[in-house]
Amino acid sequence: MKQYTRIEKERCIACGACIAVLPAVFQPDEEGYAEAVYEGDANRGVTRIPLDMEYDLWDAVDGCPTEAVRQSDYPFA
Repeated sequence: MKQYTRIEKERCIACGACIAVLPAVFQPDEEGYAEAVYEGDANRGVTRIPLDMEYDLWDAVDGCPTEAVRQSDYPFA
């Protein structure tokens, strides 16, 4: 199954939970809020996340207290 992710910036509270779970995919921006950066995605949600990171991605989604981490089987438009 293909997985894509991005952060809804308006929901992010910069807690760092997603970064702790999956630092290869999520990193803080210049203001400290998380963003999806895997393979240069720039938080667009169009870069496929590898299957070996799938469980960690689900943990990041489940662990976000504000539901800012979004996951989809399809690229975000």
